[in-house]
Amino acid sequence: MVTIYGIKNCDTMKKARTWLDDNGIAYRFHDYKSDGIDRPHLEAWTDAKGWETILNRAGTTFRKLDEAERADLDRGKAIRLMQAQPSLIKRPVLETEDGVTVVGFKPEVYADLFSSR
Repeated sequence: MVTIYGIKNCDTMKKARTWLDDNGIAYRFHDYKSDGIDRPHLEAWTDAKGWETILNRAGTTFRKLDEAERADLDRGKAIRLMQAQPSLIKRPVLETEDGVTVVGFKPEVYADLFSSR
């Protein structure tokens, strides 16, 4: 089963979901803004891809954090911030039965991933 994690109204999420729909890939959508995200998921994602990949430093939510919250980031602090403010998580995060597969959306990466299935 494929699960795509993100925020409903995000443009990148819309592109990723459209790509999955257009290519006949069945998936479950988890909106971590409305449904939240648990610590075990964040730990697994950061173990698999690194907290630096999962934390969205380019977004407005990160830029709005006060200096103390942005300072001295490490895995534990990043996980706490992302759990408290899921908008800090890059999107989409795509999971298959093999675990976290892709962070972000690039059509060619999705095509490569699903061509072998």
